[in-house]
Amino acid sequence: MTENRTPDSSRRSERSRRAIHDAALGLVGEVGYPKTTIEAIAARAGVGKQTIYRWWPSKAAVLLDAFVALGERTAGRAEGEPAPALPDTGDLAADLGTVLRATVDELNDPAFEAPTRALAAEGIVDPRLGAEFVEKLLAPSFELYAARLRAAQEAGQVRADADPRVALELLVGPVTHRWLLRTGPLTHDYADAIVDHVLRGLLPNP
Repeated sequence: MTENRTPDSSRRSERSRRAIHDAALGLVGEVGYPKTTIEAIAARAGVGKQTIYRWWPSKAAVLLDAFVALGERTAGRAEGEPAPALPDTGDLAADLGTVLRATVDELNDPAFEAPTRALAAEGIVDPRLGAEFVEKLLAPSFELYAARLRAAQEAGQVRADADPRVALELLVGPVTHRWLLRTGPLTHDYADAIVDHVLRGLLPNP
């Protein structure tokens, strides 16, 4: 006797979402963001256009969700699970250097570079997407930096009057600037130099 099973719609939807995410990321990496279309994403993912439009209003929204999911998978996190805190070994310079080097590696990774550039550019002309880009991708990592710097303040390793928000922007700003404008090589040595220069201004006076 054959058992009739009801199809698991949630599992099917998740498979479709994953296929759409992979298609969007793959196409942006291969042909660039301007040539990536909803039609092409749907064709590669094996779904109808209306399936995509039911979940996302635009290809930029698809790419943003795909990029967030890629970051979670790469980090081994479940969907929606927060990123772990920055390392706190007691050596602030080493901890910041470790994280900034990892950022350099990610920005240089072809899997991340094309979608990151596309989202950064699209966020400039689309304020709503730009705000979502900041909320979903930048703000959580900024808070991790700020939390680590506040812990260093409490430990007396950073000046009490230093603003953690300004300090974290001094760390990540130069890396982002060099990467976006391609003003020079993005290397671990450069990341280490940034940490060294920023900490000179953050360390308490003797």
